[in-house]
Formats: sequence, structure tokens, C-alpha cells
Amino acid sequence: MQCPNCRSKDVGKIGVNQFYCWNCFIEMTISDGIINTHQVEEDGSLSSLDDLFEENDRRFKCN
Repeated sequence: MQCPNCRSKDVGKIGVNQFYCWNCFIEMTISDGIINTHQVEEDGSLSSLDDLFEENDRRFKCN
């Protein structure tokens, strides 16, 4: 898996369909073949980053 933000392959699995990029520190979930990206806030809540990416860039591709 490749991070849609930084294109790093330094992505780890943290749960069922949940991943974390250790390069740019964003959390990702996969739903219906689309990667949803989130920034983890100081209080532990998640803020969506999906509006920063085109839907085509968010499609899950196995590498």
C-alpha cells in the first residue's frame, strides 16, 4: 500500500481496514475501495483530509 499524501510505502496496519503512514503521520481507512484519509488531532479525534485529494488518487491500489 502506498500513502496517497506522500507516496511513501512506510504504511502499517493498525486495525481492520485501518492504516497509518509513518512518514507523514496520517491515518487511513479503506471503504468500498476508496481510501479515506484523516489527521489525528492532539485530543485524539480525527479530521478528514479527503477534500485535499481527487477521488481517483484515493482509489485503493494493491502494489
